[in-house]
Amino acid sequence: MTKFLFFIDELSTWVGKAFAWLVLVLTLGVSYEVFVRYVLRAPTTWAFDISYITYGAMFLMAGAYTLSRNGHVRADVVYRLWSPRTQAAMDLVLYILFFLPAIAALMYSGWNYAQMSVRFREVSIFSPAGVPVFPLKALIPLTGFLLFLQGFAEIIRCVLCIRTGRWPQRLHDVEETESLVIRDHQQRAAEPQSEKGPGA
Repeated sequence: MTKFLFFIDELSTWVGKAFAWLVLVLTLGVSYEVFVRYVLRAPTTWAFDISYITYGAMFLMAGAYTLSRNGHVRADVVYRLWSPRTQAAMDLVLYILFFLPAIAALMYSGWNYAQMSVRFREVSIFSPAGVPVFPLKALIPLTGFLLFLQGFAEIIRCVLCIRTGRWPQRLHDVEETESLVIRDHQQRAAEPQSEKGPGA
């Protein structure tokens, strides 16, 4: 089961990191626009379109990756005080009641929305450059599918936690500073007094 969960995590990670490279495209596009607009006095007609398309694609495709890292914002003032089993039970209820229906609606509506956009080869209405926006809209149902897969993995994690009393291991490639500070504090508190030396 762990291999299956890690497979979904790795898929979400690969997609998220692949689309993260769009930040380079976004940076270069905006930098070029600033240069030609303010130095050469010759603004482009496509910079705004490129900026929201690249940012939108990056934002959409990062959702499953963020979920795989348990990185979405949550109001955990009370949540963090609960036992893992209680946390998992609450998460499971919320995934079933809210997450799955919302993702199903995203996939259904997104498919219709993307299909129409691709059929008409939709272009941007914000500039005369006619930048295609249908590739961005085609990502909407794909985003829903990836979120559904990752949500399914998270539901399995909840069930395993309810059974065992502890959260299953997940892939990690980055950690928040808060996590590092808490772990460092716990390690220092666990050090025996004898190792701290005299006068500690």
